[in-house]
Amino acid sequence: MNTAARHTHFLPTGGMLFRYFLVVFALLAIVGCETTDNGLEELPKAPKQAAVLRSGDGIEVLLQGIPDPSVNEVQIDDQGYISLPYIGKVRASGLAPSELAADIRKAYVDQKIYRSVDISVRVTDRFVYVGGEVANPGRVIWTPDLTFLKAIQSAGGFSLYAREGAVQLSRDQQTYQVDADKAQNQPQFDPKLYPGDSINVPRSPF
Repeated sequence: MNTAARHTHFLPTGGMLFRYFLVVFALLAIVGCETTDNGLEELPKAPKQAAVLRSGDGIEVLLQGIPDPSVNEVQIDDQGYISLPYIGKVRASGLAPSELAADIRKAYVDQKIYRSVDISVRVTDRFVYVGGEVANPGRVIWTPDLTFLKAIQSAGGFSLYAREGAVQLSRDQQTYQVDADKAQNQPQFDPKLYPGDSINVPRSPF
């Protein structure tokens, strides 16, 4: 007597599928909370164009290959321009040094100041800005190892009224919140700064 094998196919019910997706959603939520709690998502990202010139940068413009070679030390103004002999204002902000050099060369030739001129541009000083509740608000010279806390220290440290747990760091038209207390205890939360960054320390409501 042949007995046909019985194969049972398990099909999840609608209720089981719902519970399954609920569990998956809960796990994803937990992972998301952990990422937010450890602050990794709160740290500002490096600017997209860290190498471009910005308002406040100090630069050196060298003119060579002409009868009267010269070195011009200038600073990019708040409108993003520099001023040079014979050609006046030249747009500098938002350009790489090599792009600015090309524009300066073109201006001297187009205005028939020189038939040919060699231009080189070198950045001498770059800055970040620290304002609000610090002892000495203003510009801080940028160095490659400058961090959030070092900039605060260079500005004389926090005032007595500083809200240290909610300091604002602005970069590329975005503002991030930095907890200075956490940064002091955990160096991984002390973000590296880039030229043009702006720090504002708010006043504590208490």
